[in-house]
Amino acid sequence: MTRNPLKAEIHCHIEGAAPPALAAAQASRYGVDTSHILRDGAYVWSDFSEFLVCYDAVAALFKTAEDYALLTETYLNELAAANTIYSEIIVSPDHGDRIGLGADAYLAGISDGIRAAREKTGIEARIIVTGERHFGPDRVISAAEYAARAGNPLVTGFNMAGEERMGRVGDYARAFDIARDAGLGLTIHAGEVCGAFSVSDALDLVRPSRIGHGVRAIEDPAVVERLVELGTVLEVCPGSNIALKVFPDFESHPLKVLRAAGVRVCLNSDDPPFFHTSLEREYEIASGEMRLSDDEIDAMTRTALEAAFVDEETRARLLARFDAARARPGY
Repeated sequence: MTRNPLKAEIHCHIEGAAPPALAAAQASRYGVDTSHILRDGAYVWSDFSEFLVCYDAVAALFKTAEDYALLTETYLNELAAANTIYSEIIVSPDHGDRIGLGADAYLAGISDGIRAAREKTGIEARIIVTGERHFGPDRVISAAEYAARAGNPLVTGFNMAGEERMGRVGDYARAFDIARDAGLGLTIHAGEVCGAFSVSDALDLVRPSRIGHGVRAIEDPAVVERLVELGTVLEVCPGSNIALKVFPDFESHPLKVLRAAGVRVCLNSDDPPFFHTSLEREYEIASGEMRLSDDEIDAMTRTALEAAFVDEETRARLLARFDAARARPGY
C-alpha cells in the first residue's frame, strides 16, 4: 500500500498491545525471566492456550500506575506515528485488582498515558471497561458497576470479553443494563470462538451498537441480515482471526463479503504484537490480501469514527479532520 491513510481503531486490549521491546525492558526492570514467552524480539506461543499463558505473563510485567501510563502512551504514540487519529482501548478493572494495584490506580495510569499521548501527538483516545466472561456474571456485573460510577470522562464504553464458550449471554445481560443506564456505549465479544448463534444472542439480549469480532455471523444469512437492518458495527480483527485459526487464511476471511452484504465493519488489531500485526498492518492486509479499494478502506475508517464512543462534538471534530485529509490532493 503506497499511501498512508488516516486510521482509527476501536478494538484493542491494552495489555495485548505491549510491544515486545517494552515487555523486555519491564522484565529487566523487575528481574523476570521471559525466555519462555519472548524470543528474538517476538512473543512465542503455538495455540490458544499458550497464547493465554503468554498474554498473562506479559501483563504481569506491568505492576504500577506508572507502568500502565508508559504502556498506554507507548501504544498510542505508535498508532499516531501510523497516522491514527482515534483509538479505544479495552481495559479490565478486575486485572488491576488481581495484580494488587487496584482498579482506581490502574485506570488512573491508563488515563495519564492517554493524556500524555494526546499532548504529544494529538491522538484522541477513550477507555472501554470490560468484564471478563470466564470469571462469571457477578464479576462482570461488578465491572459494569465500576464503570458506571468511575466518573472518569475517558471511560465511555462497556464490553464483555473472555472465554466465549462459558455461560449464556443472558446470564450477563444485567451488566449491560447497568452500563446502558449510565450512558456508556455497549459492545460485546461474540461470533469469534462461537458461531453465528452467539451474535444473535448478543443482538437479542444486549442490544449493543457494536460487536467485537462478530465475523462468524457469516455462517447464518439471517444473522447477517439482522446486522444490516440494525446497523450494528462489527469490530473486525483479521490478523487476530487468522492467528487464532478462526479462519485458515485471509482469502477465506469474510470481511469483504460482510461489507458487500451491507454490514458496517471496521479494522482493528485486537492484541497486535501477539499476532505479529499492527493497526497499520491490518490496513495493508485489507488493501493487499483482501483487495479492498482505497475508498472501501476509508469507508471503514469513517465507520469506526461514526461508531466511536465519544460525545458528538468530538465525533464531529474527528470526522472533519478525516474528511479534510481525504479532500487533500494526492491523499
